[in-house]
Amino acid sequence: MLNLINSAIDGLNTAIVEAMGRCVAQGLLPAEPCPAFTIEVPADRSHGDLAANVAMISARAFRLAPRKIAEAITSNLELSGTMASRAEVAGPGFINFFLAPQWYSAVLEAVLSEGPSYGSCDLGRGSRVMVEFVSANPTGPMHMGNARGGALGDCLASLLEKAGYAVTREFYINDAGNQIDKFALSLEARYLQLFRGEEAIPFPEDGYHGEDITTRAREFAALRGDTFVDAEPAARREALVEYALPRNVEKLCSDLEKYRIRYDVWFKESQLHNDGELSETIRILKDGGFTYEKEGALWYAATNFGADKDEVLIRANGNPTYFAADIAYHRNKFLVRGFDRVINVWGADHHGHVARLKGAMNAIGIDGSRLDIVLMQLVRLTRNGEIVRMSKRTGKAISLDDLLEDVPVDAARFFFNLREANSHLEFDLDLAVEQSAKNPVYYVQYAHARIWSILKNLMAEGIMPRKCTGEEFTLLTAPEERELIMHLALLPQTIAEAAKTYDPARLTRYVIELATNFHKFYNTQRVKGEEEPLMQARLNLCICVRDVIKNVLDMLKITAPERM
Repeated sequence: MLNLINSAIDGLNTAIVEAMGRCVAQGLLPAEPCPAFTIEVPADRSHGDLAANVAMISARAFRLAPRKIAEAITSNLELSGTMASRAEVAGPGFINFFLAPQWYSAVLEAVLSEGPSYGSCDLGRGSRVMVEFVSANPTGPMHMGNARGGALGDCLASLLEKAGYAVTREFYINDAGNQIDKFALSLEARYLQLFRGEEAIPFPEDGYHGEDITTRAREFAALRGDTFVDAEPAARREALVEYALPRNVEKLCSDLEKYRIRYDVWFKESQLHNDGELSETIRILKDGGFTYEKEGALWYAATNFGADKDEVLIRANGNPTYFAADIAYHRNKFLVRGFDRVINVWGADHHGHVARLKGAMNAIGIDGSRLDIVLMQLVRLTRNGEIVRMSKRTGKAISLDDLLEDVPVDAARFFFNLREANSHLEFDLDLAVEQSAKNPVYYVQYAHARIWSILKNLMAEGIMPRKCTGEEFTLLTAPEERELIMHLALLPQTIAEAAKTYDPARLTRYVIELATNFHKFYNTQRVKGEEEPLMQARLNLCICVRDVIKNVLDMLKITAPERM
Protein backbone atom coordinates (compact mmCIF):
# COMPACT_ATOMS: atom_id res chain seq x y z
CA MET A 1 0.00 0.00 0.00
CA LEU A 2 2.85 2.34 -0.81
CA ASN A 3 2.02 5.76 -2.19
CA LEU A 4 5.37 6.84 -3.55
CA ILE A 5 4.03 10.11 -4.95
CA ASN A 6 2.88 11.15 -1.48
CA SER A 7 6.15 9.95 0.06
CA ALA A 8 8.12 12.10 -2.39
CA ILE A 9 5.85 15.09 -1.76
CA ASP A 10 6.10 14.75 2.03
CA GLY A 11 9.89 14.65 1.87
CA LEU A 12 10.07 17.71 -0.38
CA ASN A 13 7.57 19.59 1.75
CA THR A 14 9.85 19.11 4.77
CA ALA A 15 12.93 20.09 2.75
CA ILE A 16 11.26 23.33 1.57
CA VAL A 17 10.19 24.33 5.08
CA GLU A 18 13.68 23.67 6.39
CA ALA A 19 15.21 25.64 3.51
CA MET A 20 12.92 28.58 4.29
CA GLY A 21 14.07 28.46 7.89
CA ARG A 22 17.67 28.75 6.71
CA CYS A 23 16.68 31.65 4.43
CA VAL A 24 15.16 33.50 7.39
CA ALA A 25 18.33 32.92 9.46
CA GLN A 26 20.41 34.37 6.61
CA GLY A 27 18.10 37.36 6.15
CA LEU A 28 17.05 36.26 2.65
CA LEU A 29 13.40 35.95 3.67
CA PRO A 30 11.38 37.81 6.33
CA ALA A 31 10.29 35.99 9.47
CA GLU A 32 6.65 35.83 8.38
CA PRO A 33 4.29 32.83 8.42
CA CYS A 34 4.27 31.02 5.09
CA PRO A 35 0.83 30.32 3.57
CA ALA A 36 -0.03 26.69 2.79
CA PHE A 37 1.52 25.63 -0.50
CA THR A 38 1.13 22.64 -2.78
CA ILE A 39 3.50 20.22 -4.49
CA GLU A 40 1.95 18.30 -7.37
CA VAL A 41 2.63 16.49 -10.62
CA PRO A 42 2.68 19.21 -13.34
CA ALA A 43 0.57 18.87 -16.47
CA ASP A 44 3.67 19.43 -18.62
CA ARG A 45 6.23 16.88 -17.46
CA SER A 46 9.08 18.72 -19.25
CA HIS A 47 8.82 21.07 -16.27
CA GLY A 48 9.85 18.31 -13.88
CA ASP A 49 8.29 15.42 -12.02
CA LEU A 50 6.87 17.58 -9.24
CA ALA A 51 6.32 21.34 -8.97
CA ALA A 52 5.90 23.56 -5.87
CA ASN A 53 4.03 26.87 -5.86
CA VAL A 54 5.50 27.98 -2.52
CA ALA A 55 7.17 31.10 -3.97
CA MET A 56 4.04 32.18 -5.84
CA ILE A 57 1.77 31.66 -2.83
CA SER A 58 4.03 33.49 -0.35
CA ALA A 59 4.91 36.53 -2.49
CA ARG A 60 2.33 38.79 -0.86
CA ALA A 61 3.18 37.71 2.71
CA PHE A 62 6.93 38.17 2.11
CA ARG A 63 6.53 41.31 -0.07
CA LEU A 64 9.06 39.88 -2.50
CA ALA A 65 8.96 38.81 -6.15
CA PRO A 66 8.13 35.09 -6.45
CA ARG A 67 11.25 34.33 -8.47
CA LYS A 68 13.48 35.92 -5.83
CA ILE A 69 11.79 33.79 -3.15
CA ALA A 70 12.19 30.64 -5.27
CA GLU A 71 15.90 31.33 -5.87
CA ALA A 72 16.49 31.89 -2.15
CA ILE A 73 14.75 28.61 -1.27
CA THR A 74 16.52 26.51 -3.91
CA SER A 75 19.91 27.92 -2.89
CA ASN A 76 19.26 26.53 0.60
CA LEU A 77 17.55 23.25 -0.34
CA GLU A 78 19.03 20.05 1.05
CA LEU A 79 17.78 17.20 -1.15
CA SER A 80 19.90 14.37 0.23
CA GLY A 81 17.07 13.16 2.46
CA THR A 82 14.44 13.34 -0.27
CA MET A 83 13.57 11.32 -3.37
CA ALA A 84 14.54 14.18 -5.70
CA SER A 85 17.88 14.45 -7.47
CA ARG A 86 17.70 18.15 -8.34
CA ALA A 87 15.51 21.28 -8.30
CA GLU A 88 15.33 24.32 -10.55
CA VAL A 89 13.41 27.59 -10.69
CA ALA A 90 11.12 28.02 -13.69
CA GLY A 91 9.00 30.83 -15.11
CA PRO A 92 7.84 33.46 -12.64
CA GLY A 93 8.82 31.39 -9.61
CA PHE A 94 7.81 27.75 -9.70
CA ILE A 95 10.22 25.29 -8.14
CA ASN A 96 10.45 22.13 -10.24
CA PHE A 97 11.81 18.88 -8.86
CA PHE A 98 13.28 15.94 -10.75
CA LEU A 99 12.96 12.60 -9.01
CA ALA A 100 15.95 10.30 -8.69
CA PRO A 101 16.17 7.12 -10.81
CA GLN A 102 15.86 5.09 -7.60
CA TRP A 103 12.36 6.53 -7.10
CA TYR A 104 11.26 5.17 -10.47
CA SER A 105 12.75 1.79 -9.56
CA ALA A 106 10.83 1.80 -6.28
CA VAL A 107 7.54 2.34 -8.14
CA LEU A 108 8.03 -0.79 -10.25
CA GLU A 109 9.15 -2.80 -7.24
CA ALA A 110 5.99 -1.73 -5.38
CA VAL A 111 3.69 -2.72 -8.25
CA LEU A 112 5.35 -6.11 -8.58
CA SER A 113 5.43 -6.88 -4.86
CA GLU A 114 1.90 -5.69 -4.03
CA GLY A 115 0.21 -7.36 -7.02
CA PRO A 116 -3.61 -7.18 -6.95
CA SER A 117 -3.56 -4.96 -3.85
CA TYR A 118 -1.45 -2.27 -5.55
CA GLY A 119 -3.32 1.03 -5.52
CA SER A 120 -5.29 0.29 -2.38
CA CYS A 121 -5.14 2.69 0.55
CA ASP A 122 -6.39 3.01 4.11
CA LEU A 123 -8.45 6.15 3.64
CA GLY A 124 -11.57 4.52 5.13
CA ARG A 125 -9.77 2.80 8.04
CA GLY A 126 -12.44 0.13 8.11
CA SER A 127 -15.38 2.46 8.69
CA ARG A 128 -18.73 0.97 7.68
CA VAL A 129 -20.35 2.46 4.60
CA MET A 130 -23.57 1.49 2.88
CA VAL A 131 -24.03 2.23 -0.80
CA GLU A 132 -27.68 2.02 -1.81
CA PHE A 133 -28.24 2.14 -5.55
CA VAL A 134 -30.75 1.27 -8.27
CA SER A 135 -33.60 0.39 -5.82
CA ALA A 136 -35.88 0.27 -8.88
CA ASN A 137 -39.62 0.09 -8.33
CA PRO A 138 -40.42 -3.67 -8.44
CA THR A 139 -43.62 -2.97 -10.37
CA GLY A 140 -41.83 -2.86 -13.75
CA PRO A 141 -38.57 -3.29 -15.71
CA MET A 142 -35.42 -1.25 -15.11
CA HIS A 143 -34.78 1.78 -17.32
CA MET A 144 -31.67 3.66 -18.49
CA GLY A 145 -31.37 5.60 -15.25
CA ASN A 146 -31.18 2.29 -13.39
CA ALA A 147 -28.58 1.05 -15.89
CA ARG A 148 -26.35 4.06 -15.24
CA GLY A 149 -27.04 3.99 -11.50
CA GLY A 150 -26.19 0.29 -11.35
CA ALA A 151 -22.79 0.68 -12.99
CA LEU A 152 -22.04 3.84 -11.03
CA GLY A 153 -23.13 2.50 -7.63
CA ASP A 154 -21.43 -0.86 -7.99
CA CYS A 155 -18.13 0.67 -9.15
CA LEU A 156 -18.32 3.28 -6.38
CA ALA A 157 -18.71 0.45 -3.86
CA SER A 158 -15.65 -1.34 -5.30
CA LEU A 159 -13.68 1.90 -5.22
CA LEU A 160 -14.52 2.49 -1.55
CA GLU A 161 -13.52 -1.10 -0.71
CA LYS A 162 -10.15 -0.48 -2.38
CA ALA A 163 -9.83 2.69 -0.31
CA GLY A 164 -10.18 0.80 2.97
CA TYR A 165 -13.91 1.05 3.75
CA ALA A 166 -16.10 -1.86 4.87
CA VAL A 167 -18.81 -1.58 2.23
CA THR A 168 -22.34 -3.00 2.06
CA ARG A 169 -24.27 -2.87 -1.23
CA GLU A 170 -28.02 -2.56 -0.67
CA PHE A 171 -31.20 -2.63 -2.79
CA TYR A 172 -34.31 -1.09 -1.22
CA ILE A 173 -37.47 -2.91 -2.33
CA ASN A 174 -40.50 -0.60 -2.36
CA ASP A 175 -43.00 -3.32 -1.48
CA ALA A 176 -45.43 -1.12 0.45
CA GLY A 177 -47.35 2.08 -0.03
CA ASN A 178 -49.08 3.72 -2.98
CA GLN A 179 -47.05 2.09 -5.73
CA ILE A 180 -48.00 -1.39 -4.48
CA ASP A 181 -51.67 -0.37 -4.27
CA LYS A 182 -51.43 0.81 -7.88
CA PHE A 183 -49.60 -2.40 -8.81
CA ALA A 184 -52.43 -4.44 -7.26
CA LEU A 185 -55.16 -2.52 -9.09
CA SER A 186 -53.27 -2.86 -12.39
CA LEU A 187 -52.84 -6.62 -11.97
CA GLU A 188 -56.46 -7.00 -10.93
CA ALA A 189 -57.73 -5.19 -14.01
CA ARG A 190 -55.59 -7.28 -16.38
CA TYR A 191 -56.61 -10.50 -14.60
CA LEU A 192 -60.33 -9.74 -14.77
CA GLN A 193 -60.05 -8.61 -18.38
CA LEU A 194 -58.79 -12.08 -19.29
CA PHE A 195 -62.15 -13.54 -18.23
CA ARG A 196 -64.62 -10.68 -18.71
CA GLY A 197 -63.09 -8.74 -21.58
CA GLU A 198 -61.35 -5.37 -21.78
CA GLU A 199 -64.62 -3.52 -22.47
CA ALA A 200 -66.20 -4.83 -19.27
CA ILE A 201 -63.24 -3.99 -17.00
CA PRO A 202 -61.82 -0.46 -17.32
CA PHE A 203 -58.11 -0.12 -16.64
CA PRO A 204 -57.10 2.35 -13.87
CA GLU A 205 -56.19 5.69 -15.42
CA ASP A 206 -52.97 5.94 -13.37
CA GLY A 207 -52.25 2.20 -13.50
CA TYR A 208 -49.09 0.53 -14.81
CA HIS A 209 -49.57 -0.06 -18.54
CA GLY A 210 -46.47 -2.19 -19.19
CA GLU A 211 -46.65 -5.55 -20.93
CA ASP A 212 -45.07 -7.09 -17.82
CA ILE A 213 -48.34 -6.48 -15.89
CA THR A 214 -50.32 -8.41 -18.49
CA THR A 215 -47.72 -11.19 -18.46
CA ARG A 216 -47.95 -11.61 -14.68
CA ALA A 217 -51.77 -11.59 -14.79
CA ARG A 218 -51.74 -14.33 -17.46
CA GLU A 219 -49.26 -16.40 -15.43
CA PHE A 220 -51.50 -16.09 -12.36
CA ALA A 221 -54.58 -17.04 -14.39
CA ALA A 222 -52.78 -20.08 -15.83
CA LEU A 223 -51.90 -21.15 -12.29
CA ARG A 224 -55.12 -20.31 -10.42
CA GLY A 225 -57.69 -20.13 -13.21
CA ASP A 226 -60.83 -18.08 -12.49
CA THR A 227 -60.69 -18.85 -8.76
CA PHE A 228 -60.33 -15.18 -7.83
CA VAL A 229 -62.71 -13.66 -10.39
CA ASP A 230 -65.59 -13.60 -7.89
CA ALA A 231 -63.43 -13.26 -4.78
CA GLU A 232 -63.44 -10.26 -2.47
CA PRO A 233 -61.42 -7.48 -4.20
CA ALA A 234 -59.01 -7.16 -1.26
CA ALA A 235 -58.29 -10.91 -1.23
CA ARG A 236 -57.90 -10.93 -5.03
CA ARG A 237 -55.43 -8.06 -5.03
CA GLU A 238 -53.45 -9.56 -2.16
CA ALA A 239 -53.16 -12.89 -3.99
CA LEU A 240 -52.09 -11.20 -7.23
CA VAL A 241 -49.41 -9.15 -5.47
CA GLU A 242 -48.17 -12.16 -3.47
CA TYR A 243 -47.71 -13.98 -6.77
CA ALA A 244 -46.32 -11.17 -8.97
CA LEU A 245 -44.09 -9.18 -6.64
CA PRO A 246 -41.59 -11.93 -5.71
CA ARG A 247 -41.24 -12.83 -9.39
CA ASN A 248 -40.61 -9.20 -10.31
CA VAL A 249 -37.96 -8.94 -7.60
CA GLU A 250 -36.44 -12.20 -8.82
CA LYS A 251 -36.30 -10.71 -12.35
CA LEU A 252 -34.62 -7.56 -10.99
CA CYS A 253 -32.07 -9.76 -9.24
CA SER A 254 -31.31 -11.88 -12.33
CA ASP A 255 -31.05 -8.82 -14.61
CA LEU A 256 -28.64 -7.18 -12.19
CA GLU A 257 -26.56 -10.35 -11.89
CA LYS A 258 -26.22 -10.37 -15.70
CA TYR A 259 -24.90 -6.84 -15.19
CA ARG A 260 -22.39 -8.29 -12.64
CA ILE A 261 -24.10 -6.63 -9.67
CA ARG A 262 -24.63 -8.62 -6.50
CA TYR A 263 -26.15 -7.01 -3.43
CA ASP A 264 -25.28 -7.87 0.13
CA VAL A 265 -28.76 -6.87 1.32
CA TRP A 266 -32.21 -6.70 -0.29
CA PHE A 267 -34.15 -4.60 2.23
CA LYS A 268 -37.97 -4.58 2.12
CA GLU A 269 -39.87 -1.40 2.90
CA SER A 270 -42.63 -3.57 4.43
CA GLN A 271 -40.18 -4.52 7.20
CA LEU A 272 -40.33 -0.93 8.47
CA HIS A 273 -44.14 -1.16 8.71
CA ASN A 274 -44.26 -4.64 10.21
CA ASP A 275 -41.48 -4.10 12.79
CA GLY A 276 -42.92 -0.82 14.04
CA GLU A 277 -39.88 1.21 12.96
CA LEU A 278 -42.01 3.56 10.88
CA SER A 279 -44.38 4.22 13.82
CA GLU A 280 -41.38 4.74 16.12
CA THR A 281 -39.87 7.28 13.72
CA ILE A 282 -43.14 9.21 13.50
CA ARG A 283 -43.31 9.23 17.32
CA ILE A 284 -39.78 10.66 17.58
CA LEU A 285 -40.67 13.46 15.17
CA LYS A 286 -43.88 14.19 17.11
CA ASP A 287 -42.07 14.21 20.46
CA GLY A 288 -39.47 16.59 19.05
CA GLY A 289 -42.18 19.06 18.07
CA PHE A 290 -41.41 18.74 14.35
CA THR A 291 -44.92 17.76 13.21
CA TYR A 292 -48.30 19.42 12.96
CA GLU A 293 -51.77 18.50 11.68
CA LYS A 294 -53.47 20.18 8.75
CA GLU A 295 -56.50 19.11 6.69
CA GLY A 296 -56.57 15.75 8.44
CA ALA A 297 -52.94 14.90 7.53
CA LEU A 298 -49.81 14.83 9.68
CA TRP A 299 -47.06 17.12 8.37
CA TYR A 300 -43.33 17.30 9.03
CA ALA A 301 -41.96 20.85 9.47
CA ALA A 302 -39.13 20.37 6.97
CA THR A 303 -38.63 24.12 6.59
CA ASN A 304 -37.28 24.19 10.17
CA PHE A 305 -34.27 22.33 8.81
CA GLY A 306 -33.58 24.28 5.63
CA ALA A 307 -35.97 22.59 3.19
CA ASP A 308 -38.04 24.69 0.80
CA LYS A 309 -41.39 23.22 1.87
CA ASP A 310 -42.99 21.05 4.55
CA GLU A 311 -43.83 17.40 3.82
CA VAL A 312 -46.82 15.15 4.55
CA LEU A 313 -45.95 12.16 6.74
CA ILE A 314 -49.39 10.57 7.19
CA ARG A 315 -52.10 11.22 4.60
CA ALA A 316 -55.64 12.08 5.60
CA ASN A 317 -56.61 8.46 4.78
CA GLY A 318 -54.14 7.24 7.42
CA ASN A 319 -51.53 5.90 4.98
CA PRO A 320 -47.90 6.93 5.53
CA THR A 321 -46.11 8.65 2.64
CA TYR A 322 -42.99 7.49 0.85
CA PHE A 323 -41.09 10.28 2.62
CA ALA A 324 -42.13 8.98 6.06
CA ALA A 325 -40.89 5.51 5.13
CA ASP A 326 -37.66 7.01 3.79
CA ILE A 327 -36.92 8.72 7.12
CA ALA A 328 -37.56 5.44 8.95
CA TYR A 329 -35.39 3.54 6.47
CA HIS A 330 -32.44 5.87 6.96
CA ARG A 331 -32.90 5.80 10.73
CA ASN A 332 -32.62 2.01 10.41
CA LYS A 333 -29.40 2.36 8.41
CA PHE A 334 -27.73 4.58 10.98
CA LEU A 335 -29.16 3.63 14.37
CA VAL A 336 -30.32 0.03 13.98
CA ARG A 337 -27.55 -1.30 11.72
CA GLY A 338 -24.85 1.16 12.75
CA PHE A 339 -23.41 2.41 9.46
CA ASP A 340 -20.92 5.24 9.85
CA ARG A 341 -21.84 6.73 6.48
CA VAL A 342 -24.62 6.15 3.99
CA ILE A 343 -24.38 6.93 0.28
CA ASN A 344 -27.45 6.94 -1.97
CA VAL A 345 -27.23 7.07 -5.76
CA TRP A 346 -30.27 8.93 -7.07
CA GLY A 347 -31.50 10.41 -10.31
CA ALA A 348 -31.07 14.17 -10.63
CA ASP A 349 -34.88 14.59 -10.51
CA HIS A 350 -34.61 13.82 -6.77
CA HIS A 351 -32.42 16.86 -6.07
CA GLY A 352 -35.18 18.59 -4.09
CA HIS A 353 -35.39 15.61 -1.75
CA VAL A 354 -31.76 15.84 -0.64
CA ALA A 355 -32.03 18.76 1.80
CA ARG A 356 -35.34 17.45 3.17
CA LEU A 357 -33.93 14.01 3.98
CA LYS A 358 -30.70 15.35 5.46
CA GLY A 359 -32.76 17.76 7.58
CA ALA A 360 -34.99 14.91 8.72
CA MET A 361 -31.91 13.04 9.93
CA ASN A 362 -31.00 16.05 12.08
CA ALA A 363 -34.57 16.16 13.37
CA ILE A 364 -34.40 12.56 14.66
CA GLY A 365 -30.97 13.09 16.24
CA ILE A 366 -28.66 11.83 13.48
CA ASP A 367 -26.00 14.06 11.95
CA GLY A 368 -27.35 14.69 8.44
CA SER A 369 -23.84 15.22 7.09
CA ARG A 370 -23.28 11.46 7.45
CA LEU A 371 -25.74 10.96 4.59
CA ASP A 372 -24.34 11.63 1.12
CA ILE A 373 -26.38 11.71 -2.06
CA VAL A 374 -24.81 11.14 -5.48
CA LEU A 375 -27.10 12.70 -8.07
CA MET A 376 -26.75 11.41 -11.62
CA GLN A 377 -27.93 13.06 -14.79
CA LEU A 378 -29.85 11.53 -17.65
CA VAL A 379 -28.47 9.20 -20.30
CA ARG A 380 -29.02 9.86 -23.99
CA LEU A 381 -28.68 6.81 -26.23
CA THR A 382 -27.57 7.44 -29.82
CA ARG A 383 -27.14 5.30 -32.94
CA ASN A 384 -25.84 6.65 -36.24
CA GLY A 385 -25.75 10.06 -34.60
CA GLU A 386 -29.49 10.02 -33.84
CA ILE A 387 -31.22 9.74 -30.46
CA VAL A 388 -32.68 6.29 -29.73
CA ARG A 389 -35.63 6.04 -27.34
CA MET A 390 -37.43 2.84 -28.25
CA SER A 391 -36.35 -0.78 -28.26
CA LYS A 392 -36.45 -2.40 -31.72
CA ARG A 393 -37.61 -5.64 -30.07
CA THR A 394 -40.44 -4.32 -27.89
CA GLY A 395 -41.23 -0.90 -29.32
CA LYS A 396 -41.12 0.39 -25.73
CA ALA A 397 -38.62 2.56 -23.85
CA ILE A 398 -35.25 0.78 -23.74
CA SER A 399 -34.75 -1.22 -20.55
CA LEU A 400 -31.57 -2.59 -18.98
CA ASP A 401 -32.51 -5.96 -20.47
CA ASP A 402 -32.74 -4.45 -23.97
CA LEU A 403 -29.42 -2.64 -23.57
CA LEU A 404 -27.54 -5.79 -22.58
CA GLU A 405 -28.91 -7.58 -25.65
CA ASP A 406 -27.26 -4.96 -27.89
CA VAL A 407 -24.15 -4.01 -25.91
CA PRO A 408 -21.57 -6.18 -24.07
CA VAL A 409 -21.61 -5.87 -20.29
CA ASP A 410 -17.97 -4.68 -20.35
CA ALA A 411 -18.86 -1.78 -22.62
CA ALA A 412 -21.99 -0.85 -20.67
CA ARG A 413 -20.19 -0.72 -17.31
CA PHE A 414 -17.23 1.20 -18.77
CA PHE A 415 -19.31 3.71 -20.75
CA PHE A 416 -21.60 4.50 -17.81
CA ASN A 417 -18.50 5.40 -15.77
CA LEU A 418 -16.87 7.59 -18.42
CA ARG A 419 -18.36 10.79 -16.99
CA GLU A 420 -18.97 12.16 -13.52
CA ALA A 421 -22.42 11.29 -12.18
CA ASN A 422 -23.57 14.93 -12.38
CA SER A 423 -22.72 15.14 -16.10
CA HIS A 424 -25.18 14.29 -18.85
CA LEU A 425 -24.01 11.15 -20.63
CA GLU A 426 -24.31 10.39 -24.32
CA PHE A 427 -24.07 6.63 -24.85
CA ASP A 428 -23.10 5.81 -28.44
CA LEU A 429 -24.50 2.32 -29.11
CA ASP A 430 -22.43 1.96 -32.30
CA LEU A 431 -19.19 2.91 -30.56
CA ALA A 432 -19.88 0.53 -27.66
CA VAL A 433 -19.70 -2.49 -29.98
CA GLU A 434 -16.95 -1.21 -32.29
CA GLN A 435 -13.70 -3.16 -32.12
CA SER A 436 -11.26 -0.32 -32.67
CA ALA A 437 -9.13 2.16 -30.77
CA LYS A 438 -12.07 4.60 -30.90
CA ASN A 439 -13.91 2.41 -28.41
CA PRO A 440 -12.32 3.23 -25.01
CA VAL A 441 -13.01 -0.11 -23.34
CA TYR A 442 -11.70 -2.02 -26.36
CA TYR A 443 -8.65 0.27 -26.42
CA VAL A 444 -7.83 -0.52 -22.77
CA GLN A 445 -8.51 -4.25 -23.09
CA TYR A 446 -6.34 -4.35 -26.23
CA ALA A 447 -3.40 -2.85 -24.29
CA HIS A 448 -3.78 -5.63 -21.72
CA ALA A 449 -3.99 -8.34 -24.39
CA ARG A 450 -1.07 -6.82 -26.30
CA ILE A 451 1.19 -7.18 -23.25
CA TRP A 452 0.16 -10.81 -22.87
CA SER A 453 1.00 -11.32 -26.56
CA ILE A 454 4.46 -9.80 -26.08
CA LEU A 455 5.17 -12.08 -23.12
CA LYS A 456 3.87 -15.22 -24.83
CA ASN A 457 5.84 -14.55 -28.00
CA LEU A 458 9.06 -14.05 -26.06
CA MET A 459 8.46 -17.12 -23.92
CA ALA A 460 7.90 -19.13 -27.11
CA GLU A 461 11.45 -18.10 -28.03
CA GLY A 462 12.76 -19.16 -24.65
CA ILE A 463 12.96 -15.64 -23.20
CA MET A 464 11.43 -15.73 -19.73
CA PRO A 465 10.83 -12.65 -17.58
CA ARG A 466 12.91 -12.59 -14.42
CA LYS A 467 13.07 -10.42 -11.34
CA CYS A 468 15.11 -7.26 -11.92
CA THR A 469 17.32 -5.39 -9.49
CA GLY A 470 16.67 -1.78 -8.62
CA GLU A 471 19.81 -0.88 -10.53
CA GLU A 472 18.47 -2.58 -13.66
CA PHE A 473 15.25 -0.59 -13.40
CA THR A 474 17.31 2.64 -13.50
CA LEU A 475 18.08 1.77 -17.15
CA LEU A 476 14.52 2.87 -17.98
CA THR A 477 15.33 6.50 -18.77
CA ALA A 478 13.43 7.16 -22.04
CA PRO A 479 10.68 9.82 -21.70
CA GLU A 480 8.01 7.25 -22.63
CA GLU A 481 9.27 4.91 -19.90
CA ARG A 482 9.39 7.63 -17.27
CA GLU A 483 5.90 8.81 -18.22
CA LEU A 484 4.56 5.28 -17.92
CA ILE A 485 6.16 4.70 -14.53
CA MET A 486 4.92 8.04 -13.21
CA HIS A 487 1.40 7.10 -14.29
CA LEU A 488 1.69 3.76 -12.48
CA ALA A 489 2.73 5.68 -9.36
CA LEU A 490 -0.42 7.81 -9.59
CA LEU A 491 -2.86 4.91 -9.03
CA PRO A 492 -2.98 5.04 -5.18
CA GLN A 493 -3.55 8.79 -5.30
CA THR A 494 -6.19 8.40 -8.03
CA ILE A 495 -8.08 5.82 -5.97
CA ALA A 496 -7.95 7.99 -2.85
CA GLU A 497 -9.19 11.08 -4.71
CA ALA A 498 -11.91 9.11 -6.50
CA ALA A 499 -13.08 7.68 -3.16
CA LYS A 500 -13.16 11.13 -1.56
CA THR A 501 -15.21 12.58 -4.43
CA TYR A 502 -17.37 9.47 -5.09
CA ASP A 503 -16.24 9.57 -8.71
CA PRO A 504 -15.46 6.23 -10.42
CA ALA A 505 -14.97 8.14 -13.69
CA ARG A 506 -11.48 8.97 -12.41
CA LEU A 507 -10.68 5.27 -12.80
CA THR A 508 -11.80 5.05 -16.43
CA ARG A 509 -9.85 8.20 -17.26
CA TYR A 510 -6.80 6.82 -15.44
CA VAL A 511 -6.82 3.46 -17.24
CA ILE A 512 -7.43 5.04 -20.67
CA GLU A 513 -4.40 7.28 -20.13
CA LEU A 514 -2.36 4.29 -18.91
CA ALA A 515 -3.23 2.40 -22.10
CA THR A 516 -2.32 5.47 -24.18
CA ASN A 517 1.05 5.78 -22.44
CA PHE A 518 1.72 2.09 -22.98
CA HIS A 519 0.94 2.26 -26.71
CA LYS A 520 3.31 5.26 -27.00
CA PHE A 521 6.03 3.32 -25.19
CA TYR A 522 5.51 0.21 -27.33
CA ASN A 523 5.65 2.24 -30.57
CA THR A 524 8.95 3.96 -29.65
CA GLN A 525 10.89 1.46 -27.52
CA ARG A 526 11.88 -2.11 -28.36
CA VAL A 527 11.52 -4.90 -25.83
CA LYS A 528 13.12 -7.72 -27.77
CA GLY A 529 16.59 -7.22 -29.21
CA GLU A 530 18.05 -4.98 -26.49
CA GLU A 531 20.84 -5.86 -24.07
CA GLU A 532 19.53 -8.45 -21.59
CA PRO A 533 19.31 -6.16 -18.51
CA LEU A 534 17.40 -3.46 -20.43
CA MET A 535 15.17 -6.04 -22.12
CA GLN A 536 14.29 -7.55 -18.73
CA ALA A 537 13.64 -4.10 -17.24
CA ARG A 538 11.24 -3.34 -20.09
CA LEU A 539 9.60 -6.75 -19.76
CA ASN A 540 8.99 -6.04 -16.07
CA LEU A 541 7.61 -2.61 -16.95
CA CYS A 542 5.17 -4.30 -19.34
CA ILE A 543 4.13 -6.73 -16.59
CA CYS A 544 3.52 -3.80 -14.21
CA VAL A 545 1.30 -2.07 -16.77
CA ARG A 546 -0.60 -5.29 -17.47
CA ASP A 547 -1.23 -5.89 -13.77
CA VAL A 548 -2.36 -2.33 -13.06
CA ILE A 549 -4.76 -2.36 -16.02
CA LYS A 550 -6.23 -5.58 -14.61
CA ASN A 551 -6.43 -4.08 -11.10
CA VAL A 552 -8.52 -1.18 -12.41
CA LEU A 553 -10.71 -3.31 -14.69
CA ASP A 554 -11.32 -5.73 -11.81
CA MET A 555 -12.58 -2.81 -9.71
CA LEU A 556 -14.97 -1.91 -12.52
CA LYS A 557 -15.93 -5.62 -12.93
CA ILE A 558 -14.77 -5.53 -16.53
CA THR A 559 -12.89 -8.45 -18.07
CA ALA A 560 -9.16 -8.18 -18.82
CA PRO A 561 -8.66 -10.57 -21.78
CA GLU A 562 -5.33 -12.25 -22.56
CA ARG A 563 -6.06 -12.31 -26.28
CA MET A 564 -8.28 -10.33 -28.64
